Amino acid sequence: MRRIFLFGAAISCLLVLILVLGCGSSAQETEQGCKVMDTRGHTVQISKKPERILTLSIYTDEIALGLVPSHKLVAVDRFLDDPKESVVVEKAKKIREKVDNPTVEQIIAWHPDIVFATPWVSQEQIAALEDLKIPVVVCGPSNSYEEVQANIRLMAKGLWEEERGEKLIAAMDEAEREIASKVARIPENERKSVVLLSVMTNYGGAGSAFDDMCKHAGVTNASAAIGVRNGDPLTKELLVKSNPDILLLPSYDDKGAFDTQKFVNGYLEDPALSSMKAIRNRALFFPREGYIYNGSQDFVFGIQEIAFCAYGEAFRQEDGRHLSFSGE
Repeated sequence: MRRIFLFGAAISCLLVLILVLGCGSSAQETEQGCKVMDTRGHTVQISKKPERILTLSIYTDEIALGLVPSHKLVAVDRFLDDPKESVVVEKAKKIREKVDNPTVEQIIAWHPDIVFATPWVSQEQIAALEDLKIPVVVCGPSNSYEEVQANIRLMAKGLWEEERGEKLIAAMDEAEREIASKVARIPENERKSVVLLSVMTNYGGAGSAFDDMCKHAGVTNASAAIGVRNGDPLTKELLVKSNPDILLLPSYDDKGAFDTQKFVNGYLEDPALSSMKAIRNRALFFPREGYIYNGSQDFVFGIQEIAFCAYGEAFRQEDGRHLSFSGE
């Protein structure tokens, strides 16, 4: 669910631009370092292949773990070892430091060779790191399949792992084509509408990662269909108006600090919502949040998770799927 904060806070950024100069392992490139243009339009000089890596979000942690072994990450998001929120729990367990919005002082203490930031990291923090000559690459949001792939390419370039990045993207595309071929066999008159009931009630409308997943999964995002945009609150009145076939419910509990069942009951036991198709028909699902709140290469498994909730066995998948070419 931490992903909600990440996705909901982001706005559309510039497409990632990559300079002609590549990063790799040849002698010339190793001597000269490499340059990467990030989503700010800033050219970031990376003098050597990064061995101590820090990223400042759960989705960039997961991208990094698809490109490099876990021992290269100096710290990861505190939810990365939570099986309700993460698909890389076993890898995360190998990394000692778990953090939440680390300070500049904490970051300096880890001596990172590179930091991957997100659009909502403060400019003051980024500037402080850059003043200390720490390369900071700002990634874009991950509100669509295409934005995820742009971030993979950007991070792979910054890590001097462009070949692995392209392998990740090819694996994503292969998995998406398999899902699309199954979706294509579902008659239009049997397609379902869904609403994501999130503890962040302003997440899930048009323009969100969830909305893009729905498009790939062959379902209608019913909140988007009535004009709700990502960032708009999904009130109970709008929920009734959307009247989805299926309601996707949260399992987020902030590692035991949040009463999820009380939150869900506030909807399911509300008489004003009892006429909704999903509640009347008990078409209620608790999708795995590590998939549906995913902004990494595993975004594609979020698509499959939504399709499974809507269409059943043809889309079933196991826990903890994670695309990786890290060698680990």
